[in-house]
This record gives sequence, structure tokens and C-alpha cells, in this order.
Amino acid sequence: MNELQSIRRKAVQIISEEDLEKKLKSGKKLTIKLGADPSRPDLHLGHTVVLRALREFQDMGHEVVFIIGDYTAMIGDPSGKSKTRPALSYEQAHSAGESYFKQVTKILDPEKTRITFNSEWLSKLNLKDVLELASKYTVARMLERDDFKNRYENNLPLSMHEMFYPLMQGYDSVALHADIEIGGTDQTFNLLVGRELQRNYDQEPQVVITFPLLVGLDGKEKMSKSLGNYIGIDEAPESMYEKAMKIQDDTLFDFFKLTTDLDLAEAQKLINDDIIEAHRLYARTIVTMYHGEEFVKTAEERYAQVAKGGVPEDVKEVVLSSEATEMKLVDVLVKVGFANSKGEAKRMIQGNGVKVNSETVSDINADVNLSAEAIIQFGKNKFVKVK
Repeated sequence: MNELQSIRRKAVQIISEEDLEKKLKSGKKLTIKLGADPSRPDLHLGHTVVLRALREFQDMGHEVVFIIGDYTAMIGDPSGKSKTRPALSYEQAHSAGESYFKQVTKILDPEKTRITFNSEWLSKLNLKDVLELASKYTVARMLERDDFKNRYENNLPLSMHEMFYPLMQGYDSVALHADIEIGGTDQTFNLLVGRELQRNYDQEPQVVITFPLLVGLDGKEKMSKSLGNYIGIDEAPESMYEKAMKIQDDTLFDFFKLTTDLDLAEAQKLINDDIIEAHRLYARTIVTMYHGEEFVKTAEERYAQVAKGGVPEDVKEVVLSSEATEMKLVDVLVKVGFANSKGEAKRMIQGNGVKVNSETVSDINADVNLSAEAIIQFGKNKFVKVK
């Protein structure tokens, strides 16, 4: 089917394609489900891989249900982790989840997107319901999940309540009568639990579609805010452009494939012929996608200036004191928001990452003269003018 070519080319698995085609040919408006972890409410390009697939289903006329896992977050899913993830309180989960809609509708059609919290149905289950849910899955099947299996075999803590996470996520599919669930490859087990539970609750099982995890700017780990190797979809155009130019050469094609609609043959040819221009094309593309074409020129000019070691013209200005003429550099770094603590500021200075008026400063006890304007720089892209 032509309308599925884009989804098929990016998906890792479709379980099963036969079921998917049957559902699409039914003429029914399908419910497409995606779960989100409220502990990480700021979206980056890695999240857009599945969001863009959801948009394609919306364009076919189907409805997306975006589930904020506020109730499951009180357990904490350790997918891909070697230990239990800290649980969130109900209030923390709800508060964090509120920022999602604004971000996801940069990609999804707001008229065809329903955002809900799984506490709407999970909080209503009584003990009898929970025991019935637990009876639908065996411990042996649960230990097939890689992280559970590894922790069990290596005598690492594995609490009983953690095994309820896949069951609760799976029950979301039962509660919604989901037709399709989409997620990253790290969620394959949980998505298949939903498919199995639907059978046990006498529902037609959902189709499971998994997508690859986008590697981060380091070219090694998956894109993650906690690792600092991400490009956020809400970042300023200049920051997006600069980060796009840092993508590792051998992963650039995956960025084209998974996060844009550009012709892949042309992208590959450009990567082979002129890798720098290929980076520029990608940078221009994502700035246009998330901010608009009118922001590209300014972002390019700023990047060119910074890349040459210059200071951009649009530097933010911060007045630190109306009386003091000097301040410790570590204090300046904290006050302007470059560091969260004096300890972090000292490490930044010791790592030769801080410049004052274009000169690298390595002395953690250095002072900044505030009687005149000073340009503080951290790395290649963070600048502030202080006085």
C-alpha cells in the first residue's frame, strides 16, 4: 500500500503486517496509541521518529491517543535499565505531563489528537481487578523481558511491583480498545503484552509497530536529555542549527531517514559527495520544520560567526550588580545560568571550557571585571554579556 511505504521503510517490526492491512481496509477510524513517560516532558528529535509515524496515520483519517503514564510513573519503568527507576508521585507525574500537548502538536494534528492520563482507568481498578489482571500473564513470560531476566540472573533487586508495569501499560490498550500501538524498540515487550492482554479480554489484538531509537550527537548512546546528546524540538533555531552540524558523519543518514521527508537517495549522494553541505542541508531542514524558513538565514550566519571563533551579535545581556566592580567567575557562571552550582562552575573552568572576552580562563579563583562589559562564553554556543 503506497500510503504505508514511509512507515514501512522506517519501522523495525510490524506485528503483524497482515493484521495492519486488514484493519486499514476495514474502513474503520482506527485508534492509534502512544504512551509517554511524564518524567521526561521535554521532547527531542528522538521522540519525533514515532510522532511523525503517528502523523501519517492521522493524515489517513485515524485518531491518535497520546497517553501520559501518570499512574504507571508511580512504579517507574526500568526498560533498558539495570536497576529500578525512581517512581514519581501522582502530583509530579501530572505536573510534568501538562507540557506535552504544546510540543506534540508541532507534529501531530491537534484536531485528531486526544491526550489522556492512564490514571483515568487504572486508579479505578480494585484488588479483584488487579488480581484478575495479574492472572493473565505468567512469571515465566514476564522474565522473558531482557532487563528483568538479567537482574534476576545476576541477583539484582527486582521488585514484584515492577512486573506490574508491563501489565498496566498493556491494560491501557484494553481500556482504549487500541487498534495499533507504536513505540521504540525498547518498548517491544510492553507493547506485545498489550496485544496479548487484549486477546485475554476478548478484544481484537492491536498491531504493534516499533521504530529504531535515534542515536544522539555522540554517535553512541540513544538520544537523551540526561546524556546531553539531544536536539530539542523547542530549542532556539540557532541552537538547533549548531547542534545539527555536530551530528556524527556516520549517523547523519539515519537522521535524514528517521526525522525528515527528504529524498534519501539524494541525501546519501550529498553525504558521499560533500559531508559538510549535507550537514548544512539537514540543519536548514530541521530549523525550517520546527521554526520556519525565515529563521534559517540568521541561524546560519550565527553558526558561521561562532565557528570562526567570533562572538555573535545577539548576545543576551545580564546586569549582575549595581555596586560591585568585580565578581568571582564561578559566581558569574552560576548567576547567568551556565552552571547549577559553584562545583559545576569550577569543573567547567578546569576543563578549559570557559572564556572571558575570548580568552580561555583556567584559574578557578579568577575574577571578572564588571566595571566594563565582559563577554562570558561556555563551549562554542553559549554566550552572555555581563556588567
